[in-house]
Order: sequence, then C-alpha cells, then structure tokens
Amino acid sequence: MMTDIMIQKKGIEALIKELGNVDAERFINIAIKNPFDYTEWRKTNVHENISVRELSKQAMAVENSQ
Repeated sequence: MMTDIMIQKKGIEALIKELGNVDAERFINIAIKNPFDYTEWRKTNVHENISVRELSKQAMAVENSQ
C-alpha cells in the first residue's frame, strides 16, 4: 500500500506528464478553488480508458456550467 506522499507524488507526475507543468498547476488550482463531489461525478461521467487530459476537460466543463 502506498503512503499519502507516494500517492501525491505519482498524481502530480501523472498530471504533469499528461497536461504539462502549467496546465497541471491550473488543474490543481481549479480543484482547490472549486471543490465538487468527484466520486459522484466520476460515477456518472467518466468512462474507462479516458485520458487525464480528457478527464480534465470534462471536469472543467462541469464546473463552468454550474
């Protein structure tokens, strides 16, 4: 089982790999400023094999529509 620090590190690395440094930071800032129920949103909006970039676009679209 991974520690919280390990999960955070891997998560940041995945975001940077998929979005680049600037957009990864933007994604984190959006998530911090505009929290929403990610678990519930994921159940109804995320399909398997979706890229982090597409997931980010979908999350931002939902947030912008509210």
